[in-house]
Amino acid sequence: MEVQDIKVIRFVTEDKYRLWRHVVLLLGILAMLAYSKEVTEYNGSVRYLKLLVVYLPLILMFYININLLVPLFFFKGRYVIYFILVILLVVLSLNLISYILNILFPKNIAATQMDTYGRRFYESIIILIPILLVTTMIKLFQRWMKDSQRIAELNSIAFNMELNELRNQINPHFLFNMLNGIKSLVRIDPDKAGLVIMKLSEFLRYQLYENNDEYTLLKSEINFLTNFLDLEKLRRENLRVEIDSQSDNQTIGSIFIPPNLFTTFVENAVKHSVDINDEESFVRVTILIRDNILYFHCVNSIDPNFKPSTMGKSNGLGLVNIKRRLELLYGGEYSLDIVSTKTKYEIKLVLPL
Repeated sequence: MEVQDIKVIRFVTEDKYRLWRHVVLLLGILAMLAYSKEVTEYNGSVRYLKLLVVYLPLILMFYININLLVPLFFFKGRYVIYFILVILLVVLSLNLISYILNILFPKNIAATQMDTYGRRFYESIIILIPILLVTTMIKLFQRWMKDSQRIAELNSIAFNMELNELRNQINPHFLFNMLNGIKSLVRIDPDKAGLVIMKLSEFLRYQLYENNDEYTLLKSEINFLTNFLDLEKLRRENLRVEIDSQSDNQTIGSIFIPPNLFTTFVENAVKHSVDINDEESFVRVTILIRDNILYFHCVNSIDPNFKPSTMGKSNGLGLVNIKRRLELLYGGEYSLDIVSTKTKYEIKLVLPL
């Protein structure tokens, strides 16, 4: 039933069926008149002549309504004027039909006009106005469908543009922090800085060839986070990191997710896990797949005395953007819980797959 309804809607609204819609309209009016009492009471050539005389003005009436009255008055909100003009159009059409019939069949009209003509005239008005308004409703439905499609296309374009903008903001923010860390490391340990730069090249390769796609493998994202945490261990000897997918390689190698969903959380965890007393700090990341749901858990230690640099306007940009991106991608279907205490900061993210 739904498939049939879709076919009917497509037939009514799509431009490629325009010719067929006109054919259906013309044949429908012709069939309605051919079996009406006004025509069937005659026989032979007179019957077809009267059918033609009634048919042509009615067709003209319908097309005047579709092509002039609806776009010029109804669609512009001038409803009172439109309905007045519809009534006038019907009355004029019926008078034109009556005038032509009076010329062609004067005896037949004269014999009936005294007792039944007036009643038939008003009955015809009452019948034709609703039929004419059906074509108005069809035009209104066509316009509504086209406007809905246009709005949907614009929303889709705006949606994709905002997603791309957010993604492009997240990536430079992440890389900026990485380069800033390397700059500090160069002064302390140039050899280790060289190793870090090699690791960074893997990040750039990921950014260029995989991260720009709409979706990426969960396995690639986990590898990216693993490399990032390994790099941070090179920069900070007192940092303990753990990343556990808790799923087999076949599972994580077959699931696709939007790229960089977890990068900001892990980056912030590393940034805020610094201990100013050179005590051991930690970052633990767990990713679990269960019943087509992805559970991401990230927890890091906190030193209450450590105050990370604000770095101007970039502070907090990544977290704000990733929240907005999650809203765009998943709507109300995702769950994000953030818990902060004096000793640890915890992220729990739940996503449908």
